[in-house]
Amino acid sequence: MISSARKHNKAVYVALLFVLTFFLLMDYVPVLRPYSRWVTPPVALFAGLAFALSLGQAYPVFNKKVSKYLLQYSVVGLGFGMNLQESLASGKEGMEFTVISVVGTMLVGMFLGRKVLKVDRDTSYLISSGTAICGGSAIAAVGPVLKAKDCDMSVALATVFVLNAIALFVFPVMGHGLGLDQQQFGTWAAIAIHDTSSVVGAGAAYGDEALKVATTIKLTRALWIIPLALVTSVIYKGDGKKISVPWFILYFIMAIVLNTYVLDGVPRLGECVSGLARKGLVITMFFIGASLSVDVLRRVGVRPLVQGVLLWVVISVGSLAYILIK
Repeated sequence: MISSARKHNKAVYVALLFVLTFFLLMDYVPVLRPYSRWVTPPVALFAGLAFALSLGQAYPVFNKKVSKYLLQYSVVGLGFGMNLQESLASGKEGMEFTVISVVGTMLVGMFLGRKVLKVDRDTSYLISSGTAICGGSAIAAVGPVLKAKDCDMSVALATVFVLNAIALFVFPVMGHGLGLDQQQFGTWAAIAIHDTSSVVGAGAAYGDEALKVATTIKLTRALWIIPLALVTSVIYKGDGKKISVPWFILYFIMAIVLNTYVLDGVPRLGECVSGLARKGLVITMFFIGASLSVDVLRRVGVRPLVQGVLLWVVISVGSLAYILIK
């Protein structure tokens, strides 16, 4: 009976993945293009979430591995649709507040977690790190340096994951409601949303310019993983040799340079690659959604989730105020 149920769940999983991919590919057929527009990052994420929470995880190991690498390939591919000068301008504009927000988020997060909510030190530090920089990537990089236990890593990752899923739906709606332009929304999403996947997904849902701004600022922000891991090693006497460097960021920059100076004469090629990357991003959202489970939600607990939500509200409201006043 159990085996039959698992086969059914896997069949539904494959069917959902096939439908999403099929409609995405319709975009390459002019007559069928209008029928592919409903397949957006939020829709794909919702499909994955609905499947995981109603039927459970079908391929947990596959989801985790494929979503990680497909996201990185998609981000690099997006670089082929961007111009270096424009990207540098966007990154420079968000750099000042990035520095302030990273340091401020870490301090506020540790105060809320340790002093107010009495969350375990390692869990509180990991949640603060994930919120300050780039979600799961920061947690994965800082965890070994901190010598955090697997359970602490799981709780922090689950907290950030749940809030990321919410952000992908909520932020574009709020952005339109507040009348934010593409530049403003891209900057806000890059600073206020934890994980790179949700930042890129929210930017793609808002518009092409928002996607470019959000991706550039977020990946600039992600570079803070290295100094944060080094500082963590000094403060908690960890092992600095275990720092995990997000090399795909370097490839993303190389893709932008290549598109600006080498592919300038054949812009269609860059557009083709970046178009495929956007479709890869949509499928990544499905994999990420399908990775959630009821067990993950139970593992989060109340106090770590409250810390994550409060810290998220602080950074969201603070960054939005800065963007609107600027």
